[in-house]
Amino acid sequence: MRAAVQHEIGQDKLEVLDDIEAVGFGSGRVRIRVRATGLCHSDLSAMSGVLPQPAPFVPGHEGAGEIVEVGEGVTHLKPGDRVVVCWLPACGVCPACKRGQSQLCLAGFMNAGTPNFRRPGGDVFGFAGTGTFTEEVVVDAGSAVPIPDDVPFDIAALIGCGVTTGLGAALNTADVAAGSSVAVIGCGGVGISAIQGARLKGAAEIVAVDPVASRREAALRFGATKAVSPDELPGAKQSVTGGEGFDYVFEVVGRSATARTAYENTRRGGTLVIVGAGAMDDFLQLNMFELFFDEKRILPSMYGGGDVLRSYERTVALWRAGRIDLESLITHRVPLSGINEALDQMRTGTALRTCIEI
Repeated sequence: MRAAVQHEIGQDKLEVLDDIEAVGFGSGRVRIRVRATGLCHSDLSAMSGVLPQPAPFVPGHEGAGEIVEVGEGVTHLKPGDRVVVCWLPACGVCPACKRGQSQLCLAGFMNAGTPNFRRPGGDVFGFAGTGTFTEEVVVDAGSAVPIPDDVPFDIAALIGCGVTTGLGAALNTADVAAGSSVAVIGCGGVGISAIQGARLKGAAEIVAVDPVASRREAALRFGATKAVSPDELPGAKQSVTGGEGFDYVFEVVGRSATARTAYENTRRGGTLVIVGAGAMDDFLQLNMFELFFDEKRILPSMYGGGDVLRSYERTVALWRAGRIDLESLITHRVPLSGINEALDQMRTGTALRTCIEI
C-alpha cells in the first residue's frame, strides 16, 4: 500500500512509497482503511525532532476511516464501521484513568516504540503509535472510536486531535468564565478551536494573536473580537484590559518565549493555559517571587484536558447544533501525493488545517 515516510529526523520532505505493509494485527487489534487525515503541527514537530519519534516513520495521528478487519476479542467493532483514530486511548484501569484523568493515561504510548509498518528495507514506525499518512493502519481496538454516520471523514479526522485539543483547553482545562477576557497566542487549527471554545463559554473579549495576517482574519470569523500581530499585543492588552492583563491566555505555539509572553500578558490571579507541545530542552523561566506574588495559575492542557471519548461526543453534538464551525477549519485539501505541498503550507501558516484525502 501507499504511505508517506520520513527516513531521517530533520528532513523536511516526505517520500510517498507504495511498498509499505501495516503490521501488528492480532488479538485486540483492528485494521483501518484511512479515508481522511489532518496535518497537525505536531507532525511537523516530530519530523523536526522537537517531539521524540524514532525513524523511519509515517507521520499523522489525526485520521478517520473504516474498519477492514478486527482481531480476536474485539466485540464492539466490525468491518465497515466508521471510526476516528484516537492516538491516546484510555485503558480505564490505571491510576490516571481511575482518577478521572484519562487524558493522562500512558497506555497509548506503550506501542509508540513498536514498528507499525514494514517495507523491504526494514521496519517503519508510526507517529504516536498510529501513522495515518497511509492507506491502512493497524492499532489497538481502543484507538478506533466509532463515529455517527452523519459525520464526514474529514470532520471526524479533525475531532481526532486538533479540535478536541483546542476546544477542551477552553471548556475543560480553563473552564473560561462568562464575561471574561481571553487572549489566544497561535491561531492555527488548535488555536482557532480554543477561540471557538472561549466563545461558547461566553467570553466577552477574545484577542487572537498571530504573525500571519490570513490567520488573524480567520480568527475573527471564528469568534475573536480582535486580532493582532505579536507586536501589537501590548496595545491590545492596554485597550482591552486597561493594562491589567487578560483573565485567560492560551499559549498554542509550544515555545518557551511565547509562553513567557503569555505569562506576562496574564493578569495577576489569572490563568495561563499551555496548549502547545514543545521540546524537552526548551525551558520556561519564572522567578520564585513572581510565582508567589502574581498568583497566576499555570495550567498545561493535554489533549483537551478531559475524557477524550466524552469530548468527541460533545464536539459532534456542538457541530450538529451549529454551535461550532468545523467545515471552515479545512482550508486546503490534497491527495496523499500532495503531502509535501501541504507541509509547506503548514510551515508558512497559509493553512489552518489541511485534509489529506486518501
